[in-house]
Amino acid sequence: MRTSLGEPDARAAVTFLGTDRIEVLRFADNGVLRYATLGMSAQPMADPTSVVADPLRGPRAELVLSVRGGRADTDKVLRPLAVLAASPQVEGVIVAPGASLDVGEPLWPGAAFTSVLVAESGGLIEDLELDEPMEPVRFLPLLPMTPNEAAWKRVHGAEALQERWLQHGTDLRDPLRTGVPLD
Repeated sequence: MRTSLGEPDARAAVTFLGTDRIEVLRFADNGVLRYATLGMSAQPMADPTSVVADPLRGPRAELVLSVRGGRADTDKVLRPLAVLAASPQVEGVIVAPGASLDVGEPLWPGAAFTSVLVAESGGLIEDLELDEPMEPVRFLPLLPMTPNEAAWKRVHGAEALQERWLQHGTDLRDPLRTGVPLD
């Protein structure tokens, strides 16, 4: 992360009962704040239907959220991000591109977003290769969604929602944006 984003200017750590410690680092870059989890990839994500989890094999990921700084109190997103990063250990989910993750409350005070769409890795931070047989760590961007966008995505799919955002020139980094027209 430091290679791609520089030195973090803030960090917080959260530990949930029965899980490893999750840190959330904040990087400031030309008015954009990037929040990245650290610790989610310590163990591979396992299929919840598997009887025994493989300690080496399975997808590994960290989460990255980018927002424009100074427009909202987005530093309050640290705990919700840690909750999302702990979800593979707590709930046995595999976080992958196209998935929706919901925290059930605003991501930060006054936010219109309670969930995120997981986007494809490989853009901002390159995948981190690990020794065989471990899979690389993927740095998955998170795109905040309003409840209406999340409901629309469940019906039409992630690709259709992303296309809708593109058609309307939606600034997904704007912490104060409203939902995209869905009719």
